[in-house]
Amino acid sequence: MSTNHALEGVGTWLDDRLHGARGVRVLLRKVFPDHWTFLLGEIALYSFIILLLTGTFLTLFFQPSMGTVVYHGSYTNLDGVSMSRAYASTLNISFDVRGGLLMRQIHHWAADLFMAAIMAHMIRIFFTGAYRKPREVNWLIGITLFTLGLLEGLFGYSLPDDLLSGAGLRILEGVLQSIPIVGTYVAFFLFGGPFPGSDIIPRMYMLHVLLIPGLILALVTAHLFIMVFQKHTQMPGKGRTNTNVVGQPMYPYFMAKTGAFFFFTFGILALAGAFAQINPIWLYGPYNAVAMSAGSQPDFYMGMLEGALRVFPAWQWVVFGHTFAFNVFIPALLPLGALFTGAAFWPFIEQWVTGDKLEHHVNDRPRNAPTRTAIGVAVITLYGVLWAEGANDILANHFDISLYLTTEIARVAWIVAPIIAYILTKRICLGLQRKDVHLLEHGVETGIIRQLPSGEFIEETRPVDEESRAILESRPHYQGLPRGAGAGPEESQEGVPAPGMRGAIGKARERLYNVITESVPLPANGHGNGHAIEGNGHGDQPSAVVPSGSGQSGAGPDDGPPGQP
Repeated sequence: MSTNHALEGVGTWLDDRLHGARGVRVLLRKVFPDHWTFLLGEIALYSFIILLLTGTFLTLFFQPSMGTVVYHGSYTNLDGVSMSRAYASTLNISFDVRGGLLMRQIHHWAADLFMAAIMAHMIRIFFTGAYRKPREVNWLIGITLFTLGLLEGLFGYSLPDDLLSGAGLRILEGVLQSIPIVGTYVAFFLFGGPFPGSDIIPRMYMLHVLLIPGLILALVTAHLFIMVFQKHTQMPGKGRTNTNVVGQPMYPYFMAKTGAFFFFTFGILALAGAFAQINPIWLYGPYNAVAMSAGSQPDFYMGMLEGALRVFPAWQWVVFGHTFAFNVFIPALLPLGALFTGAAFWPFIEQWVTGDKLEHHVNDRPRNAPTRTAIGVAVITLYGVLWAEGANDILANHFDISLYLTTEIARVAWIVAPIIAYILTKRICLGLQRKDVHLLEHGVETGIIRQLPSGEFIEETRPVDEESRAILESRPHYQGLPRGAGAGPEESQEGVPAPGMRGAIGKARERLYNVITESVPLPANGHGNGHAIEGNGHGDQPSAVVPSGSGQSGAGPDDGPPGQP
């Protein structure tokens, strides 16, 4: 019996019972667009799979107990030292379990890569506008995944119960106690008594290996199903519109590429785990509530919170015997709370301001959404300032400056730097748009100098190619807002503002619209190329140049060439 005949028989047997052949055929023919930034989401997915595999291995040997033992293992520098069973079992994994240290380090590197990939993936989605209708739900799922990743990382590196992770738990206790009225009760309940208590490690272990991974796995599954159902966004280019997908099918192209990329990701993490030391808990020693190591730093994704705690001035109230520690409560909860809340509401705010109710399956180039890109860079700058402030003691020691000077610089920079970043980024985006317009109007320089009969020297240009032209002409098109009397059917002839444009809210919406849609107009036709428009990446033909806030739309008919189904 041949292999093909055997596989056919198995497939027929399964299809007779599960009736899944049709769905499998549709999935295998599913077309996926190709762009290097789409790999960021795949890196996050593959890192999570590697986390599950290595975490399962570590679970077999880790003991989530705070019971005290005297260590007599292979690491002789700690021989005879009292420590928790959690710390002792981590030392055992590192020095006595075959391959244990490699698995620990792969697990830790995979966790860092998982968070870095999620951050980069969300930044790409924000800059390209891939969160717009109909993908708002997937955007919210991504924010939830990032939040769960922060908690999973916090609980994960706290499990070994070493001096560094204990310092992080001490900060967590302080943050919980800063919650007005109920803070002390919450901290007492979580730790099972006065810090460090006896229950925090078992409880974090349960959350780390059961609850949070289960939630992440469910959300990742939902994220992928929604992505496949709604189809993947694609970058602007010739023939790419909101009604098609230009790319390669799932089988065999995408399956081969993504399978190879999984092993590539696993190989990179294995090399990092083998040659790059991370979290050497035997150097820190077991946790002691009266000890603190110098230069303690959390993993990079928690650096913003650490910096916010260090930069905020001492500010607390005592009211009727209750202490309100705003210097801990506000920086611990406000920065990330504002970041996540703003990110979650942004798609709906943008939709409300612009009045854009259309579906978008073609991404924007970041330069073509200057305000959105500038806001994103400003937030990244704020994150970077607070992240650097989280290491102010190390920076002060390295550059031989005062610790207090680094704090004062950060207190100014966290306000000034994002504003400067916003202004510069917006100017750069508008400048790049002017460059694109220049290419459309005058073509590409050839380096050939020609002398005219008049004696004047000019450089010859050539038209941009059709692929480049489609990319250069891909711009977001807004429907515009209803204006004054007679400006549109939604207005009365007596000049009464249309619904949604009345009062202070309507004026604020109009001003926000002008800011968000600010852009350099495209030329009505590209001089110097003579090519007809075949498709600009958004399925629209820019038939007219319309300034922001004019209440009109520059969108034309969708006449782009058909792509793959």
